[in-house]
Amino acid sequence: MNSIPQSVDVTGTLEGLIRTGQDAVRQFDDVLAATTGVGNDWPGSSQGIFYPFGLIADLQHECLRQLWRLWNGMFLQIYAGGVHSDIALAKGDKRFKDSSWREQPYYDLLKQTYLLCSRHLLEFVDNAQVDDRTRLQLRFYARQLVDAISPSNFPATNPEVIRKAIETRSASLTNGLKNLIDDFQKGRITRVDESAFEVGRNLATTPGTVIFENELVQLIQYAPQTSQVEKTPLLFVPPCINKYYLLDLGTGNSLVEYAVAQGHQVFLISWRSAVPETQHLTWDDYLEMGPLKAVEVVLEVTGAERTHALGFCVGGTLLSCAAAVMAARGQDRLATVTLLTTMLDFSDTGEIGLLIDAGSVALREATIGKGGIMPGRELAFTFGTLRANDLIWRYVVDNYLKGATPDVFDLLYWDSDSVSLPGPMYCWYTRNTYLENNLKDPGKTTQCGVPVDFSRITAPFYLLASREDHIVPWKTAFRSKDLIGGEARFVLAASGHVAGVINPPARNKRSHWLSDDSESDPEGWLDGAEERPGSWWPDWNAWLGRHSGGTISAPEVQGSARFNPIESAPGRYVKEKSN
Repeated sequence: MNSIPQSVDVTGTLEGLIRTGQDAVRQFDDVLAATTGVGNDWPGSSQGIFYPFGLIADLQHECLRQLWRLWNGMFLQIYAGGVHSDIALAKGDKRFKDSSWREQPYYDLLKQTYLLCSRHLLEFVDNAQVDDRTRLQLRFYARQLVDAISPSNFPATNPEVIRKAIETRSASLTNGLKNLIDDFQKGRITRVDESAFEVGRNLATTPGTVIFENELVQLIQYAPQTSQVEKTPLLFVPPCINKYYLLDLGTGNSLVEYAVAQGHQVFLISWRSAVPETQHLTWDDYLEMGPLKAVEVVLEVTGAERTHALGFCVGGTLLSCAAAVMAARGQDRLATVTLLTTMLDFSDTGEIGLLIDAGSVALREATIGKGGIMPGRELAFTFGTLRANDLIWRYVVDNYLKGATPDVFDLLYWDSDSVSLPGPMYCWYTRNTYLENNLKDPGKTTQCGVPVDFSRITAPFYLLASREDHIVPWKTAFRSKDLIGGEARFVLAASGHVAGVINPPARNKRSHWLSDDSESDPEGWLDGAEERPGSWWPDWNAWLGRHSGGTISAPEVQGSARFNPIESAPGRYVKEKSN
């Protein structure tokens, strides 16, 4: 066949159908207005609250027109040797990497029809006549729908799944069903071969000792690896919504190990996952029993006047609030503060902020605000929805449809090892950060009995952000420098929330940007910054050295007469599993 019959004007027919539909909707609008007085206000009417009528018609017309071009092009490709243009995939989209999605017309048509309709659905949402926040929320939920209905997620429309089932004589489907049943019992999707890792065996292996504990934290002191150590100790405050060993993943991939090797006296807080005995703990309890108590113990054990302190993500928010409490109390205990991918100003929180609104916060306050537990698996699932194709649907396909065994990957094991939070603490945090953004305003919150004002913190700050961070947008982290009272060094790392931080120098991967410009906005800062290859860790270590008090002989034992060793690192708390 060398030609396509042109006797039927398909485009004209589609346009006629669209015009007929437009006339019918206009007539309905007029009848509604005449009988109820509501017409011209209903969503989609000519004066629509959400969509102008003409815009709906235009979007429908454009979608149908492009679908017709796609199907017509596919027909030409099959029967007349013609070529149709592919609809571009989003950067990093690996759902359609198999050659069948390109080379076999059936799967190619499925893929491109799905991509085209998805694009138009998102454009439809983008044109909604609502405020910016509502539009972003609509787009987020529309994307969840779009991701869920991808033809790659269903066995009958995924060529890899069908081929695997044929090759294994359906054993892959049997294994997948077993994996699904196992995950139902766990209450979560398995994304990693969990048998390959064990905390204390090949994760969190830097030698150290637990020297203090209360019902919320254990404090680890790491054994020195150099004969001389920095006189000024260094305290790590990890995020309380994850296990601490992200900072100590294993030999050669550990920020803790690196800091110890550079001659720092390193201490670290290990947060306990919430249990019934701790479900009453508040935000103030987390400050008092966490960083405030840890700083007190570190200074007593080392005899130093001040300590360096590092906080990562929510740990950085907690550390900053603790620093402001110390400042309000007149306690000069911090030599420097390092914040890694941390928000203090929650004006722009990225997509995660779209999931927190007044209604959801009020519901949590009513159910767990005075006592209860926010399950870690719910927090983990929420973060997963931010990158659903990579963190949810990929594993649905691989585990349940292909019957595959998950990969061995330390970061995914850590990410799956969730931590639960006490309800009162969680509710205070979400209301005063994502919902009302109170922390940035001097004196607007009272914490541990004193008004919190970040501008009273005079210690130097090292602020690190990651350029592709989907949890803490780097421009939001940049704004922290305008809230504090001390000088600030801002550094931008390549990659995302975790990979940008955990980047050992020996691997010589990625890059980071440096600039001494403290006056520009984020875009101006980046325009003038110098990109340097490799890890930001050496720059941070050199910066700490400029604010230290010299070196002393390394201590021969951990702890002190008052704070005796309790057990070897990594300790009990980090090994406890949350429900």
